[in-house]
Amino acid sequence: MDRLSFNSMAAINEERIARHQLSNEIANVSTIGFKKTFDVTLQSHQAVGQGFDSRIQPRMYVNDQVQLDPGPLMVTGRDLDVALNHKTVLGVTGSNGELAFTRRGDLKVNASGVLETGTGHLVRGQDGGPITVPPGFKLSFGTDGTLYAIDPAQQGVPQQQAIAQLLLRDASATPLSKREDGLFKVVGKEAGTDFATGPEPVSLTPQAVEGSSVNPMASMVKLIEQSRSFEHQVRIIKESKSNDESGASMMKAS
Repeated sequence: MDRLSFNSMAAINEERIARHQLSNEIANVSTIGFKKTFDVTLQSHQAVGQGFDSRIQPRMYVNDQVQLDPGPLMVTGRDLDVALNHKTVLGVTGSNGELAFTRRGDLKVNASGVLETGTGHLVRGQDGGPITVPPGFKLSFGTDGTLYAIDPAQQGVPQQQAIAQLLLRDASATPLSKREDGLFKVVGKEAGTDFATGPEPVSLTPQAVEGSSVNPMASMVKLIEQSRSFEHQVRIIKESKSNDESGASMMKAS
């Protein structure tokens, strides 16, 4: 009977990672540009050790890779909002000063006149440095990531001037994982490493943002399934204990 309890406890312990992952997804249903990261699955694994060689227990296998499937497109009409198309990622400066990437496109100009994301990470230009915006200029983006500025005080018909090019990379052929601050980095490389853009052309949609790629209904269904699985495993442990007690009572002398 102890094998039933052993396997049930192993299943409960292994599924905790999936529960944490689902809780994180549900908490970020409304986060702009949020991407799912973990894919988890339970597989049978033979336990090795004294007294355990004949036992098979479940083990959780995790694929820690950012899923760049596009989320819903939300048109805002705001000049500094951009939605990254396909698997394009935007280069920013992380909280530790290193190069990182994101899909968040709710951009703004801070008090120092530097372009940053909604979370305060400085946006990088194609040259790798921050993008400084002239004060008082009207800004807009092209679909290729070019930042244009118009001087409202200019005489006659105002002319657009290209002042910067966003650091955009196609990550369709490059696996990415999440950093501790929620930004992306290249799998198997040191944090802050750049990568060559992939075969797909980089592009963005101006005056729009990308919503979270989390499907709230699917996440809730998975959470319910995990809750039922937990209850099922606990029931097995209780039944195993009951059967063991019944067997012990049968061995007693009458």
